[in-house]
Amino acid sequence: MMLGRRRFLTLCAAGPVVGLVPIASRAERFPIRPVRLIVPYAPGGPNDTIARIIAAEAFGHEGTSFVTENIPGGAGNVGTAAAARAPADGHTLVVVTSSFFINPGLHSKIQYDPVNSFAPVTMVAAAPHVLVVHPSFPARDVNELIAVVRAQPGKFSYASAGTGQSSHLAGELFKQSTELDLVHVPFNGASPAMTSTIGGHTPVAFISLPGAAPFMQEGRLRALATTGNVRSAPFTDVPTMAEAGIPDQASFFIQGILLPAGTPRDIVDQWHHEIARVMALANVRQRLSSLGLEPVVNTPDEFSAQIKSEVARWSKVIRQARISVSD
Repeated sequence: MMLGRRRFLTLCAAGPVVGLVPIASRAERFPIRPVRLIVPYAPGGPNDTIARIIAAEAFGHEGTSFVTENIPGGAGNVGTAAAARAPADGHTLVVVTSSFFINPGLHSKIQYDPVNSFAPVTMVAAAPHVLVVHPSFPARDVNELIAVVRAQPGKFSYASAGTGQSSHLAGELFKQSTELDLVHVPFNGASPAMTSTIGGHTPVAFISLPGAAPFMQEGRLRALATTGNVRSAPFTDVPTMAEAGIPDQASFFIQGILLPAGTPRDIVDQWHHEIARVMALANVRQRLSSLGLEPVVNTPDEFSAQIKSEVARWSKVIRQARISVSD
C-alpha cells in the first residue's frame, strides 16, 4: 500500500484526529434505526475488534444501537459482497482489511467491484509489515540478506501468513524489486509462520509487525526492516525499507470502513466525522495499540483514490508473481 507517497494518509500516532470533515447538517435524526456492521471474517480478529469499538463508541449520544454480523468466507469476499448488496441508506457498514485491495487480482470470481460497489468512508487502523530472520541467519541488515540469497539462489525460503495475504505480497514485492530467488512458504496465519521461523525451518519471514513484535522483543527473531513510512515504536532501531536502500516497498495490514455505493454524501461525511472522533478517543487508541495497530484516518475521497491505486498495484504484483488460488 502506497501510504508513504500519499499526503492524505494521516497516521494518528502523531496526534489526535479532530475536525477532518465537518459533520453534515441534517434536519432529521441519523441513524434512525439499528446500524448493521458487517465483519467479513470470523469473530475474534482485528476486523471484529474494530467493529465492536465502533458499536460501543459511535453515536452514543443518540442512543444508536448496532448489530455486528460476522459473515466469513472467501477471504472476506462473501461478507463484502453482502455489504455491497445492502440498502444505500447509511445503516449498513462493512469493515475491510488489506484483502479488499488484494482479492480483485487474486480471485477470478468476486461478486462486487472494489471501486464501484462502495462509498468509502475512511481507513481506521494500519500496521506495517516487517522482514525478520532467525537469529542464526548470516545477515545483519537488508543488503547482507540480499547478498546471502543471491549467492545461493533457491536455497532460502520465507514464511508468510498465507497465500495472497498482505504479508505474502509484501514479500513478493521485495523479491521483484531485488530480483531474488527466495522461496515462499505459506502458513495458515501469522502464528504458525512465526513458529516456523523461530524454529529455523523458514529462516526468513514477512509478517505484519503485530505478529512479530513479541518475538522481536524477546530476541527470538531479528528484524531487518519494516515496510512503513517511518520507524515504528517501540522498534526505533529497525530501519524502514527505504532507509535500507530498497524504495517503493510501503505495505500495510489495514482496516477500513465502507458503505454501499449510492449512499448520500452527507451521510458518508457524517459517518466519517463520527468515526474520526471515535479513533481519536484515548481508550480506543490504547486498545488499537494493544493489537499493534496505529489509528489512521483519511477522507472519503482520499480513501476512494487509495482503493483504486492499491487494487491496481497489488494486481500487478500478483500477475508478475503468478500467484493463484482456488475460488
